Amino acid sequence: MLDKTSFPYGAGFRSLTREILEPVTLPVRGELPAWLEGALLRTGPSKFEVGTRTYNHWFDGLAMLHRFGFGRGRVTYANRFLMSKAFTAAAETGKITYAEFATDPCRTLFGRVAAIFDPKLTDNCNVNVVGAGGETVAFTETTMPMRFAPGTLATLGVFDYQPPLRGQVSIAHPHYDAARKRHYSYMVEFGLQSRYRLFGVADDGAQAQIAELPVDRPAYMHSFAMTERYLVLVEFPLTVSALDLKLSGKPFIQNYRWEPERGLRFHVVDKESGEIVATARGEAAFAFHHVNAFEDGDGIVIDMIAYSDARIIEELYLARLRAGTPIDATGTLTRFRMTLGADVDVTRETLAPVSLELPRINYEAHAGKPYRYVWGTGIRSPGDFLDSIVKVDTKTGDVARWYEDGVYPGEPVFVPAPSAKAEDDGVLLSVVLDIKKDVSFLLVLDASSLTEKARAEAPHAIPFHFHGNYFASANVSKGGRE
Repeated sequence: MLDKTSFPYGAGFRSLTREILEPVTLPVRGELPAWLEGALLRTGPSKFEVGTRTYNHWFDGLAMLHRFGFGRGRVTYANRFLMSKAFTAAAETGKITYAEFATDPCRTLFGRVAAIFDPKLTDNCNVNVVGAGGETVAFTETTMPMRFAPGTLATLGVFDYQPPLRGQVSIAHPHYDAARKRHYSYMVEFGLQSRYRLFGVADDGAQAQIAELPVDRPAYMHSFAMTERYLVLVEFPLTVSALDLKLSGKPFIQNYRWEPERGLRFHVVDKESGEIVATARGEAAFAFHHVNAFEDGDGIVIDMIAYSDARIIEELYLARLRAGTPIDATGTLTRFRMTLGADVDVTRETLAPVSLELPRINYEAHAGKPYRYVWGTGIRSPGDFLDSIVKVDTKTGDVARWYEDGVYPGEPVFVPAPSAKAEDDGVLLSVVLDIKKDVSFLLVLDASSLTEKARAEAPHAIPFHFHGNYFASANVSKGGRE
């Protein structure tokens, strides 16, 4: 077990194997909003060792589901491993069996050759939880999202899109269009002629392809953008040869190459017709997360958390994180503007001079539309890990911050108040590591002022996770969009 004293936030990268299958009531300090009736469901890497081997990257750890339930002023907690094929194979063999983002199984020569012709796509869904197609679904970056029961966290199997589309890699951040009652996403099919496939999934689970874009060297894209009428793929210049991906024998992400001369490539696709209505190029940048996008006159605004290059991927290898090596785990809130005319132009500007990651907005009311506020995690001291919650006003550039010495908060999930009129009327829910007590707690902040309303201490330290969503009790399988 990693010594939690080796550096301040070490417990955030320590494996958690304890499961609490029956919900336990947590002690609450403060007062929860009376209207908060539902559950925060999250997934994330929680087991970083199999046998004598350690996964290479933070993104590789075996997934665990977490449930914070709310009702009558109480908070309950339960957690459970996602029973994926990747997890069960590791448990049965004592070995890493499925290839992950930056970790491959140890294979014999025969095994390496066999994997070329029959690759095993991981179903280790440790990135996000979304309500999609009438199901509660955990996602990773392959085309094998996993269904689970939102009440018990029991794994229910792969969410099979019908009819199926060909592709190996997808994303964990589908968008939801409430007007069309449809999720949108994309996948990549690697081959002699690789292709991006944009597709939609209706609330009844029916899947349909919207557009197909041929591509010579597919880019690594963790998310994409959506407006009311359009889907926007932003190709970052971190690209791969499909042949290298198939034959190199290297873990997935190690096959990608940073090619800044390619710049950014923007593809704007009409949701209804599938027509590519505009393409554009901008100067090189990288991002994991889009924040929001919207139409503005004859153009489109696309906001993302931008980095100057893709070094952030290297900085998040587990050995670096566990060594307490100083890292820069945040980007900059950046706005790109492009016109939709014949002479397409792209400009960019920094919206606020503050480090930011894991961004959230009032998605229910403002997805794909003009908006004002972004919440995320930030860093107060250069080289430290995510140590604060930040609110940015995109109109004024004003920044507000919540922090407390000795704690490291996770993604702040916005939950709107039932009768909200203001964009920021609601609460933020964040899972926070307290290094003084070696436990995590659920933090509830007023989303407008960032003042604390309540906190509920969990029974153990929860490893740093990525994403989750709030699901209202009355609509548990359809809540928690994005």
